[in-house]
Parts: sequence; C-alpha cells; structure tokens
Amino acid sequence: MSRLLKYVFYDLLRDRFILAYTLFLWVLTSVLFQFDADAGKVILSLMNVVLLVVPLVSIVFSTIHYFNSYEFMELMLVQPIPRKVVFLSQYVGVASSLATAFGVGVGLPVMLFGGGAAGVALLLSGLLLTLVFVSLAFLAAVLTPDKARAIGLALLFWIYFALIYDGLLLWVVYTFSDYPLEKITLVLIAMNPVDLARIILLLQLDISALMGYTGAFYQQFFGSILGLVFSAGVLLIWIALPLFAAYRLFAVKDL
Repeated sequence: MSRLLKYVFYDLLRDRFILAYTLFLWVLTSVLFQFDADAGKVILSLMNVVLLVVPLVSIVFSTIHYFNSYEFMELMLVQPIPRKVVFLSQYVGVASSLATAFGVGVGLPVMLFGGGAAGVALLLSGLLLTLVFVSLAFLAAVLTPDKARAIGLALLFWIYFALIYDGLLLWVVYTFSDYPLEKITLVLIAMNPVDLARIILLLQLDISALMGYTGAFYQQFFGSILGLVFSAGVLLIWIALPLFAAYRLFAVKDL
C-alpha cells in the first residue's frame, strides 16, 4: 500500500490544480495579513474561505480525480492488489495532497504572522473539513458510474451543508423560539460539519457575546474539555462514515 500511496500522493502534488490552489490560498492569506494588523479580523475573513471554498474545492476535485483515475484503478485491480488497498491509497493520496495544499497555503502564513489560538482553530477546522468533504466526494463518486451525475451529487452535498442546512436550522430556531433550544441546536449543529466548524471558530474569536444566551451556552460547552472531545469526535465520525460507506460500495462494485 505504501508504494501505491506514495505514487498517488506525489503525482497529485505535481498536479497544476493543487499547485494553483496552494498559491491562491497563500496569496490570499498573506495579502489579508498585510492589509490588516488585527489577526482576529483576518481570521474572521479567512473563516468564510475555510467554510465555503475549501469544502467546495475538496469535494469537486476529489470527485473528478476519482473518475480520472478509473483506468488506473482498474489496472491495479488486475494485479494481486486488494480493493481495500487501491481504494484507501486513492483516498489518502487525495486527502493528504489537499490537506498539504491547505496547510502550506493557509497554515504557514497564519503561523508566520501570528494567528494565535484562533489561527490554530482555523487550521485544524480547515484540515478536518477537507477530509470530511473528500470522504463525501468518494461516496458520491462510488454511488454512480456517470461522472457528470457524480459531480452533480457532490455539488448537492456541498450546497446542502454549506447553504441549505443553515436555512433549515434558522427556520427551526425561529419557529420554536419560545422553547429552550440550546441542547437541541447543539445536536442539529453536530449534524452539519460546516456549522460545527463555524461555531468553534466564532467562539475562538471571542464574539460569542453577540450570540446572546445561546452563545454563552456554546462558550461554556465548547470551551470545556468535553466540548473539545465532542467536536473532534463528531468531525472524525463525519470523516469515517461516508468513507466507510464508499468503501463498502466500492468493494462489491463491478468496475
């Protein structure tokens, strides 16, 4: 597996899109820090990139790569190589290359200009969201043999988690505003990795006071050890479940 993984990883690092993605993140992050000395404001601006652009790039690129590597995977499966090795090598190669691009493009400037605890939270959130949406991309790719449909399904995943789910959550909160919803919204937030990352980043920026009593509740929960373990555990589940479902389908799929 290690040889196959190294081949996929190093091949992707030379991909023009990965290089352009890294350069885009590096330039954007560096320019924002150059124009504003307040690291908190820069992190807040970068939060929109992490919550929208990073998931979109991760899920679309991963889906396209899966279909572009289809013939290569077929060639590998002709050899005495288990399907598990081929599948995981593709996943880890894609996920690690995108994570490296994000780490270099955003992580290095943030550490260089001093992002503090909020910068570390931004970096970890971006890395975890990258892994989550690569898993969702592989699930979308395995669900249908048609490339166009798979890309459409992947985009639906992104639209739902990045845009539609927030509207549904606001509708629930507005409709049942007369009831205590703190614990219920906590569960609802856990069902969306993007919202979970957003709450963690907002709390690190010390603007929870703008969220009223709900913000105080989130600050108390997510600021504790239990909250950190809960957040990390939920995001890891969001990585593992789609990946496991995609592998189970890939293992029985007629390529």
